[in-house]
Amino acid sequence: MNLIIDIGNTAAKVAIFNNNSLVEVFRSSNQYLDCLPEILCRFRINKGILASVIDITKDVSEQINALPFPILRLSPETPIPIENLYHTPETLGNDRLAAVIGANEIYPKKDILVIDAGTAITYDFIDAKERYLGGNISPGKKMRFKALHEFTGKLPLIDEEGIRTPLGVNTESAIREGVIKGIEFEMEGYINSLKISYPELLVFLTGGDANLFETNLNKSIFVDTFLVLKGLNRILNYNNSNI
Repeated sequence: MNLIIDIGNTAAKVAIFNNNSLVEVFRSSNQYLDCLPEILCRFRINKGILASVIDITKDVSEQINALPFPILRLSPETPIPIENLYHTPETLGNDRLAAVIGANEIYPKKDILVIDAGTAITYDFIDAKERYLGGNISPGKKMRFKALHEFTGKLPLIDEEGIRTPLGVNTESAIREGVIKGIEFEMEGYINSLKISYPELLVFLTGGDANLFETNLNKSIFVDTFLVLKGLNRILNYNNSNI
């Protein structure tokens, strides 16, 4: 079995795969992987992969070093099963790369846009020739709510829970609709723009806020909240002979 560790900006996901089949997903702090003892007791793991978009803590590093099986630490030098055309691979987030690799495994030889709605919203594109061409980064939902509050004198800090109307009927609903609809229009804009050049474009939506936008996008999309984990598992299997 494979151990997949994905450390994000706000939390960590730890998954168990049996070959290509996802068995179970655990969520943990990104400062200390408190789920590891249970995982090691329940599963017979042969190998693992670690990917992080932050500098891992001393505690996490010690936990990884103590594991009784080899761990592949994803880096710009790690061999991957697609062609990466990003000009600065050393600055490319592991989650962005893993997501397109996961989507490409599900639908090989297809033009794919991956939208990851998390702390930040990322838009990443892989073409039918299995070349990662790059993508863009935009503020996420919570970041937008927080920015409106912190960079103004009177706007309150709110979240997505509450009244939703096409046009806000008070300041709270105006902020909520402005942020949520703004993200939806942004997503639709990327999809429509790419479809001009890639008419058969497939779209994957992933990340913690994926379900918030799924039903309101007027497009046929695939929602897969475990896309990054699947991509990391594919990278691990691809490198199996190298670790």
